[in-house]
Amino acid sequence: MKLTANKIAGILREQGYKLTPQRHAVLKVMAATHDQLTPEAIYERARAARPDIGLVTVYRTLDLLAKLDLVCRIHAPDGCHGYMMRRPVDHHHHLVCSGCRTVVDFAECSLSELEEKVSRETSFDITGHLLELYGLCPECRTTAVD
Repeated sequence: MKLTANKIAGILREQGYKLTPQRHAVLKVMAATHDQLTPEAIYERARAARPDIGLVTVYRTLDLLAKLDLVCRIHAPDGCHGYMMRRPVDHHHHLVCSGCRTVVDFAECSLSELEEKVSRETSFDITGHLLELYGLCPECRTTAVD
C-alpha cells in the first residue's frame, strides 16, 4: 500500500493531530516523490502551494511523521539528512549513493546474532537498529571512471 497525502492525513486525524493547510502541503510534497528530500527542499516545494508556510512548520511536520513511522530519515555521509515516505516494506535498511544521493531499500538483515551478543556483553536492552550503507551507485561509479 503506497502512502498518499490523503492516507497520511487520515492517519494524523485518527491519532488526534490537526491537519493545517501548511501541514497538508508538506504531506503532498512527500507523497509526490520517491526520492529523499532535505527539509529545505520540502520547504521550497511546499511554498509553491502555500506561500505562508514556514521552515519551522516543515521541521515539526517531519518530526511528527517520523514519530508516527510514516517517513524515513536518511542520513548522508556528509552529515546532511533527508526524508522519504516509508515504503510498504516492514524492516528495511538503505543503500545511499554518495554521488547522486539515490536511496535503495534492502530488507536482508542478519544483525540479530550481533544484537544478542552486544546485548549480553553490555547489558543493553536493544530495541532496534538503523543500517545505512554508503557508496556509489552503478551510474555514478561509471561517471567517476570517465
